[in-house]
Amino acid sequence: MRLGALGDIVHAIPVAAALRRAFPSARIDWLVSARHREILDLVPVIDRRLVINDRPAAAATRPDAGGASLFGAIGELRRSRYDVAIDLQGLIKSAVLARASGADRVVGFAASYVRERLARIFYTDAYDPGTRGVRDHGATRHIVDINLGLLTTLGLASAAAEFPIDEVRSEAALAVARQTDGRYALLNPGAAWPNKRWPPDRLGAVARQLRDRYGLRSAVLWGPSEEPLAQQVVAASADTAILTPRTTIADLVALARGAALMVSGDTGPTHIAAAVGTPIVSIFGPTRPQRNGPWSPMDIAVSRDAVCRCHHLRRCTQASMCLLDIQVDEVTQAIDRRLAGEAR
Repeated sequence: MRLGALGDIVHAIPVAAALRRAFPSARIDWLVSARHREILDLVPVIDRRLVINDRPAAAATRPDAGGASLFGAIGELRRSRYDVAIDLQGLIKSAVLARASGADRVVGFAASYVRERLARIFYTDAYDPGTRGVRDHGATRHIVDINLGLLTTLGLASAAAEFPIDEVRSEAALAVARQTDGRYALLNPGAAWPNKRWPPDRLGAVARQLRDRYGLRSAVLWGPSEEPLAQQVVAASADTAILTPRTTIADLVALARGAALMVSGDTGPTHIAAAVGTPIVSIFGPTRPQRNGPWSPMDIAVSRDAVCRCHHLRRCTQASMCLLDIQVDEVTQAIDRRLAGEAR
C-alpha cells in the first residue's frame, strides 16, 4: 500500500525490489492511486497494479485514469488472499485498506512515526525507526532506508536499495536531444508546494551559466498547470534553455536518463531522476535533504533546512521564504562540484 504521492512511490520501489529478490516466486501487487499509477507501469518486479480511484473529484478531470472505487478495491484485495499486506503510507485510509485485504499479517510503522497515529491499531506488526536511534521522525535517515527497515518485521535485514525501472522509447526525449545536440541539463521549476519553488528567473540564470561554463543547453520541465512557470525560466535564460514538450512519466524517465545534470527542488521528477542515476543538484527549503533528498553520495543538496521555520508546511508562514536566501552563485558552485565528481 502506497497510494501517492509520486516521489513517495519512487521511494517505496526498493521495498518491492527487495521482496522480489528475497521471494522470487511470490506474487507482489501494489495498491496505488489512479493519478500515480504511471510510474509503477515501468516497475517490472510488480505482478499487478491495483488502481484505486480514491479522489473522485480529481479523477473526473482525467477520465482516462480509471481505477476501482474504494469498495471495489477492497473486494479485489480480499479475493486475492494475501499472506501479508504492507502499508507504507501510514494514513488511516491506507491502514484500513491493508486490514480490509484480509491478509494474515498487516505490517506498518509504529504510532510514533505514522502520519496519522490511529493507523497503528490496524496493524498486526509495526516497525519503529526510533528503535535505531532515529530522532525527529527519521530526519537523519533517508526515507528509502526507513522503508526498507520495515521489512525487518518479515525477517529481511540489510536490503540494498534497488530501483528497477524499465527503459522506454520517448519521442519527447528524442525531440529534446535533437534540439540540444544530445547534451542537456534538466531544470525543473515546479512543485506541488509553493514554498518548494525556487524563483524562475534564478533558474534562467543557472541555464546561462550552464551554457557558458559547460556548453550545456537546458530543457525546462513542466507538469499540469506549470507551463507558464517553465516559460518564465526559458524567457530568463537568454536563449540558453528550451521548453520540453508535454511529457508523460515515461517521457520523464527517458529525459532523466539522457540528461547530464538535473537542477530541481524536492519534487517527484527529482526522485525519478535520482532513481535512474541522473547527476543532481537539488534545492531544499521546508523539507530535509537527509531524509528526502537524492541518495547518491555524489549528489549535492543546497539547503536552508537548518533555518527554515515552516518544515513540512505547503506554504511559507514567514515574511520571506528561506528558499529565497539561496542565490544563483551558490547553486552554480554546487553544479561545479557535482560535475567535477566531488562527493558532498
